[in-house]
Amino acid sequence: MLDKTVATLEEAVSGIADGSTILCGGFAGSGIPTELMCALLNQGAKDLTLVSNNAGNGRLGMGELIAAGRVRKMIASYSRSVDPKNPNAAEFAEAYVAGRIELECVPQGTLAERLRAAGAGMGPFFTPTAYGTQLAEGKETRVIDGVGYVLEQPLKAEYAFIKAHQADRWGNLNYRFAGRNFSPVMCMAATTTIAQVDEIVPLGGIAPEYVMTPGIFVQRVVVVKGAQ
Repeated sequence: MLDKTVATLEEAVSGIADGSTILCGGFAGSGIPTELMCALLNQGAKDLTLVSNNAGNGRLGMGELIAAGRVRKMIASYSRSVDPKNPNAAEFAEAYVAGRIELECVPQGTLAERLRAAGAGMGPFFTPTAYGTQLAEGKETRVIDGVGYVLEQPLKAEYAFIKAHQADRWGNLNYRFAGRNFSPVMCMAATTTIAQVDEIVPLGGIAPEYVMTPGIFVQRVVVVKGAQ
């Protein structure tokens, strides 16, 4: 019987090796797989590359991993809050200034398309975003019909950490509101997708038209009650 559920967060993050690249779903404070990242802190993997829209939302989760020196590189669109009174990525900013972490800044739409290209099995693609800026340095550029383009690479990873609302035992997922964000394309772009969910429902409990990530893209599911 196909059953992708695991009993604990510890089991969900088992086997993640040093040097892994992990796609972390979420947008601002919505859809953040905080409990999976906390479990990874306890698991001990280091020298990690994290891919996320932003570089942390407070101390818990990603901020803890960065503060503990476990993250070698961050690939993100927004590496810190622009509000000095609400420095959500303070741990990243401190580590970056001290030279303890690398940053690859990727425009938000380009990040989404790099993930989508990886999930769809596509090769590199041209985008006008970032042409003529520092973000294009070292990359192939072309002018086509008078428009400048930058060649960007697909972004694939060993793992994706995802927060969803419901799952069934086959790994079909749905999300609540903005919690969907980058998660569907991240599931497709990862070799192993690990989803923390609010609840497990019986097969057929998610109507087909509400399955937002098919189970073929999900390998492990763990229930987290009262998630952040």
